Amino acid sequence: MASDEINLELLLGRKVFALNGKSIGRLEEVRGKLSPGECHVTEFLVGHYAMFERLSAWSIVRSLLSLFGSLIKSGYRVPWDKLDLSDPKHPKLACKVAALPPLEVK
Repeated sequence: MASDEINLELLLGRKVFALNGKSIGRLEEVRGKLSPGECHVTEFLVGHYAMFERLSAWSIVRSLLSLFGSLIKSGYRVPWDKLDLSDPKHPKLACKVAALPPLEVK
């Protein structure tokens, strides 16, 4: 395996850490683009909403938000170049959390 390759299935479910060392959520989904013979990661989805999006459960989320809205926090879209995977067991942001686009229920 080349040095720039990581088994994505080993990343799913890992906590992602901010620059201050605090967890911002778990990595729930990886999105990418296919080209002939290659696949390039475009973004990572992190947090509670990301889990629901991965499960295609937005209608369920809307129902849960009406009941437990304050307990379910939003997630983040992390561009591929803003996640430091030098230690795949401990992924961390390469930017401030405030710089990330939020992942919200539409």
